Amino acid sequence: RRYEYKDHTADIQIHAWGATVEECFARAALGMFDYMTPLDKLSEGASRARDEGAHDAHSLLFAFLDELLFHFHTSMLVCTKIQVATIDRTRWRVECVALGEKFVDGVHEQGTEIKAITYSAMQILEAGEGKDGCAEVFVIVDI
Repeated sequence: RRYEYKDHTADIQIHAWGATVEECFARAALGMFDYMTPLDKLSEGASRARDEGAHDAHSLLFAFLDELLFHFHTSMLVCTKIQVATIDRTRWRVECVALGEKFVDGVHEQGTEIKAITYSAMQILEAGEGKDGCAEVFVIVDI
């Protein structure tokens, strides 16, 4: 799974880790969706390519998660698999493919809704900087 939840005052912190920051972005997004509905009960279904841009690493993580959350709120798409192909650290862009299915109330189990992504205490640690040499991300979400 390679993500966990940490309690934070009136919110929740998603902590994700992996060999690369790209893996961490994907795992943080999966952690976000898994908090709202258990992913093990959903299929991979439809795919959607994403290409998000920003002005630095923190705003890129924010934009990436915020766009996925926006699609959840507008089309009820729950991503069950996310592959981040690249993070361009010069132009601050992330390219990914997300697979998932539409959430159906009464069919899928409902967890706690995530209302928004925040910049509060956001951290991005590159490979070699995190615990045990892993890359890590920490992001607080508003519930």
